Amino acid sequence: MTSLTYLAGYPVQLIEQIEHLLVSRKLSAVLLKKYPHPHAYRSDDALYHFTLALKKANLRQSPPLSKIIYDDKIDVIYHALGLHTHISRVQGNKLKAKNEIRIGSVFKHAPIEFLTMIVVHELAHLREKQHNKAFYNLCEYMEPEYHHYELDLRVYLTHLEHIGPLYSSQLHDHRLES
Repeated sequence: MTSLTYLAGYPVQLIEQIEHLLVSRKLSAVLLKKYPHPHAYRSDDALYHFTLALKKANLRQSPPLSKIIYDDKIDVIYHALGLHTHISRVQGNKLKAKNEIRIGSVFKHAPIEFLTMIVVHELAHLREKQHNKAFYNLCEYMEPEYHHYELDLRVYLTHLEHIGPLYSSQLHDHRLES
């Protein structure tokens, strides 16, 4: 079996369980049982409103967001699931700051739990720049199942890498790209 890129650092026993599900062709069924449907936030506008609702519910005092989009250029294998940027510019005698969140387009057809986990992660960076204890505490505050969803998201990405799309809408989009 090839290495399971997304599960590096997890216990060997867990990795072996995922490998067994892959080899026995049961991984799809396990994921679909836990996450039967992808979310409905497929447009940048829908993602923007979804993200702002999470921000409003959890981080009212944090800086505003100027842009929230799905980004086709984010390569989840080599980079990240999403990106946050803070851009400061001097315009005249004023300092203008913009915060942006970009989510990998591969997550347009993921379960809502995974989209929530990624958005929560990027929102947490508005307050905590580093991946430290305070950062993960904030993630868990916004989404109590954060770590559970992170593991399942990594299993989902393993499925995409080794088997392909999980949902029929994702399969349809995948065929259009080919």
